[in-house]
Parts: sequence; structure tokens; C-alpha cells
Amino acid sequence: MKDNLRVIICGGGTGGHIFPALSIANAIRKELPGSEILFVGALGRMEMERVPAAGYDIVGLPVAGLKRKMDVSNLMLPFKILKSLKKAGEIITHFNPDVAVGVGGYASGPLLWMAGQRGIPYLIQEQNSYAGLTNRILSKRAKKICVAYDGMERFFAKEKIILTGNPVRKEIKETTKELREEAVKYFGLDPKKRTILVVGGSLGARTLNNCVKNWILENCPGNIQIIWQFGKYYKESLTEFLAKNPKDYVKENEFIKRMDYAFAAADLVISRAGAGTISELCVAKKACIFVPSPNVTEDHQTHNAMALVNRGAALLVSDADAESRLMNIAKIFVNDIEKIETMEANISKMAYKDSAEIIAEEVIKLNREKK
Repeated sequence: MKDNLRVIICGGGTGGHIFPALSIANAIRKELPGSEILFVGALGRMEMERVPAAGYDIVGLPVAGLKRKMDVSNLMLPFKILKSLKKAGEIITHFNPDVAVGVGGYASGPLLWMAGQRGIPYLIQEQNSYAGLTNRILSKRAKKICVAYDGMERFFAKEKIILTGNPVRKEIKETTKELREEAVKYFGLDPKKRTILVVGGSLGARTLNNCVKNWILENCPGNIQIIWQFGKYYKESLTEFLAKNPKDYVKENEFIKRMDYAFAAADLVISRAGAGTISELCVAKKACIFVPSPNVTEDHQTHNAMALVNRGAALLVSDADAESRLMNIAKIFVNDIEKIETMEANISKMAYKDSAEIIAEEVIKLNREKK
């Protein structure tokens, strides 16, 4: 078999899509070093910066999602989709891929649709426990569908499904004593205090940010310190807020580059319930409280979180209740050592540690099988 497999990986929009995509690409390159890999993303989205920074080429499509609130930009959506389909066809003609991989996000739909039209075999990596409409449609022509949760045959043909888990960044691992010590020093934390990590994704989460702001204004540290990733959307307003309300027990960051250290230092993680984040928390073996975003299609974050809650592997606080209840619950929970340890044991049972390698092997198999 040739060692110069040509693969298009499409999707993105958030770190939860981009990091798994890069993990799959790296795994393919490790197995077949001569492979050529092209990413296809959405213009203006974060993959257009993060993917080149990781050493891969990317082409952008002018695609966008339907906004839930009435917005004049929705009127342009059909034109953007048609333009993206045309562009996707041109990319496929020029690059001539052997296989395509979709990881979710705006760019996956047009690219995989055109791949199916051209007879290019493709694989879908469905991250969530509740499959979205686009992936359900695309699954009809997909050769394989790699999933992270049981019971996905309610959305996809059973014979196509492979339970692989979601790929996570290689640096994410279960916390050791040595790793925790390094992490505490990295963030300048007090090793005697309990640590809560609050992370709303790479873009930020207004509700979680408001919860931390209220905590700061009420000056409620006790024996608790906070690592806080507030996201780039909120940089200006929160930089101003923190300048007026400096607290040495809060270690704030627009974006945490060493998330492995953030997980290692944390006794408790408060987070949205994106599939990628959940998979990393399982591998890192962290007790967590999820506050699912209400602004995602088909409420898939609540479905993701409940898959863990039902196994005693996480707690859930609704977005609507978070500002009044979240930090009080967290303050009690983080000091309940027995409950923390029980939840850590339960969430670690849901970890998949070789997902990227398994998916990469399936991609390679698709090329073998078409011959």
C-alpha cells in the first residue's frame, strides 16, 4: 500500500472540534509519514489560525450556521451554502483526496456532501451523544461513523458504527503527584487550598463568567482558589473588571495554553458540556460540574452531560440556575473529598485513551477497501 495517503479533514469552529481533528491528522502522519493532509474549515473561524499553527494547510469555505434569533444574515445563508458547495467541489478536484474525514462544524456539511457526490469514501467522527441533523443526513453515504457514546444506533446504521471515543490532546493525562506539583507552581497556586477550574471554552461563556464575577464581588474565597479561562470574546470587559477587583486567589486567563496543568491543579472543574471537553475530563479523571450551553443545536450539551450524570460521573446545573446556585454547590462539593474521589473513579471508567489512533486506522482501511 502506498504511504502517501491524501486525506481531507473538514470541520472546526471551536477547540472541541479542532483539537480532535489535529489529533487524527497527527495519528495518520505517525502511521503513514508520507501522507498529505489538507484541512477545510469555515472562513473567520478559529481553525483558520489554529490549524496552520499546528503545521497543516487549511482552506476556508464561506459557510456559516443559521442564527437562532432573527438576523438579516440568515437571508444570506442559502447563498453561502451554494458558494461553499461549489468551493468544496473545486477543493476536491484540485487535491484529489483518497479519503475525507468530517469532525463536525460548519465546513463538514458542504465538503462531505460533495465527497459523496464524487464517490470519495468518507468517515464521520460524531462527538456528541445526540447526533445533529447534518451528520444524520451525511451518514447515509458515510462508510464509517466513529462515536463516543453507546446507543448511537438510534441515529445511524448499526453496521457503520465504531465506538472509539473522542480524540484528546496527547498532553492530557491522569494527574500524578509530580504533575500536580508542577501545575501548582505553574499557576502560582497555594498547595494547601482547594482549587476550582472554571472554563467556558476557547471563546468563553457569559454565564460562567458572571458566576465567577459574582464570587469575586462577594469575596467568598474561604479555602478556595480559582483558575479561570474567560475566553477571547470577554477579554476587554473582564480585563477592566479584574483591574478594579484584583484577587490573589483568582488566576485568570483569556486562554489557557497548558490545559494539562489546569486539569492537574484542579480538585473540581466547572465547564460547559462540549464533547471534546468531556472526553478530556474523562482521561484526566476529574470531578466536574457541567453547565450545558443553551445556545447549541438540539440541546446536545445537555445530552452529553446527562450521559455522565446518569453514571454518577458528574453533576449538572442548568444555565438558568447557574448564577444563583452554581458557586454555592461548588463550594460544598470541592470540600467533600469522598464525593470527589467517587466521581473521579466513575468518570475515569468512561475514558478512551487511543481514540485518534483507532480512527486513523479506520481512515487507512477505507483507502485499502476501495481498491
